[in-house]
Amino acid sequence: MSRSTVLSVAAALAMAFGLSGQNAAKKNAFDKTWMETYVRHLWVLDPDYKVEIADPKPSEQLPGFKEVTVTVSQGAASQQVSLLVTSDGSKIVEGSVYGSGGNPYKPTLDKLKTQFTPSMGTPGATVVIVEFSDMECPHCKEEAKTLSDNLLKTYPKEVRLYFKDFPLTNLHPWAKAAAMDGRCVFHNNPGSFWPYLDWIFAQQDGVTPENLRAKVMEWAKGQKDIDSLQLGRCIDEKATEKEVDDSAAEAVALQVEGTPTLFVNGRKVPASAAEDWPTMKRIIDNEIKYQETAKDAGEDCGCDTKLDVPGLPKSSPIRK
Repeated sequence: MSRSTVLSVAAALAMAFGLSGQNAAKKNAFDKTWMETYVRHLWVLDPDYKVEIADPKPSEQLPGFKEVTVTVSQGAASQQVSLLVTSDGSKIVEGSVYGSGGNPYKPTLDKLKTQFTPSMGTPGATVVIVEFSDMECPHCKEEAKTLSDNLLKTYPKEVRLYFKDFPLTNLHPWAKAAAMDGRCVFHNNPGSFWPYLDWIFAQQDGVTPENLRAKVMEWAKGQKDIDSLQLGRCIDEKATEKEVDDSAAEAVALQVEGTPTLFVNGRKVPASAAEDWPTMKRIIDNEIKYQETAKDAGEDCGCDTKLDVPGLPKSSPIRK
């Protein structure tokens, strides 16, 4: 074999190994193209599913790992899955991470914000339920009736319920506007929010994006504790849009996949369970019993949430 032939073969082999090394280097969870192919195979996703891979960020739950959020969507429906990835991108962990030294739902509790949010029940209650709902959602209407009929009647002192907005705008054209109007009602008179919620759920079949404002203002005229002029101004100025957007962003961060979704002292309860009172009661009863000794959740847990309010020292704790 001639020297030139040997050099050509060596060059070809070097190129082949080099390309192989490059391909191998790309085969890790931080390469978005490779990661999309990987999860499509892992979860058997057809081509009509859209897959988006977020940039990795340090994991708050598991130090030393990175968190990669994968969003899978089809039409208006979507789902987010958080994957944990080793620092070199070679291993992927799917599933929940729980700390053994305290409340297993603490990371979720830390993300749930209940300040300046419509609520009912007893301050300082053992069980705090945070509900993400959509005012145009039929399942939310049924779940609201279930809670209204049973919750405070069964637990007059043990439970506090907070309502948060998660309008599914791709499915429901007037849900976000109804949520914004509801927040305007809440700012106008907090006690009127729950009658508004009952009313809007009852009006689902007759509301359209075009007639919503007129219907809300007509309803407000019959409410003695609402300033209609102020309410109309709030609606027209879209003064509460950021509040609704922030609530929806919180739901996304908590990987809420549909409405209604409830969090019972941090435990996620999906729609199928939220509408079934015996299931909800069992979860609440279990939590009440557990908190007799754990005392690591609820509004009487001794937990402080710091809220920076203009005019108040930033170090002053606000009791949840």
